[in-house]
Amino acid sequence: MNISTDPWVWIAAILSLFILSFLYKENPFFRIAEHIFLGVANGYLVTFYWHRILMPILFRPLFQQGELLLIIPFTVGILYLTRFIPRISWLVRIPIAIYMGYWTGVYIPAVIQASIIKQIQGTILTPANFQAWNAGPWGIVWSVIIFIGVFCALSYFYFSREHKGVIGVTSRIGIIFVMVGFGAAFGYTVMARVSLLIGKMQFLLGDWLGIIK
Repeated sequence: MNISTDPWVWIAAILSLFILSFLYKENPFFRIAEHIFLGVANGYLVTFYWHRILMPILFRPLFQQGELLLIIPFTVGILYLTRFIPRISWLVRIPIAIYMGYWTGVYIPAVIQASIIKQIQGTILTPANFQAWNAGPWGIVWSVIIFIGVFCALSYFYFSREHKGVIGVTSRIGIIFVMVGFGAAFGYTVMARVSLLIGKMQFLLGDWLGIIK
């Protein structure tokens, strides 16, 4: 056993054990580590936004280089602070409305393009899907499976008619595809968490205690 003598490794290991103690039950050690994490994260974000965003993008160009148009975003940002003044706290609605309106306009086209149009394009069967020299035999099979799965899954969520006959069959097939999709997503999430746990155990047993290499 070759225990590390680095004080930062000891600090990280102790805080890791404090966090892992939540697996038993919530306790003061977990709350200590939780508060330290939140404090460090907030401190990092404040300094990051100040040195990487506010100073180079707003304050220096506005007050040192005289770019007066930046007064507009500066004023809108200042309105956020009115939240702490009860008499004029209603003014905080202005920057919130601007923020939500801007990002809604930015994200809606991007989401439609990435999550709707690209998904539709990936589902449509074209002659290229059935050209073995282009997609390969398994490419043809998976193209057909994807098409059937999407069609049947959509029929399961079609509630304008009772699920009987053809729609009943396709909807039952569709729920199988939906459950497989949910299972795959859940399995991926579990694998990601297990991977994090393995990395943390490697740190504790390797970098800290030196039991493994």
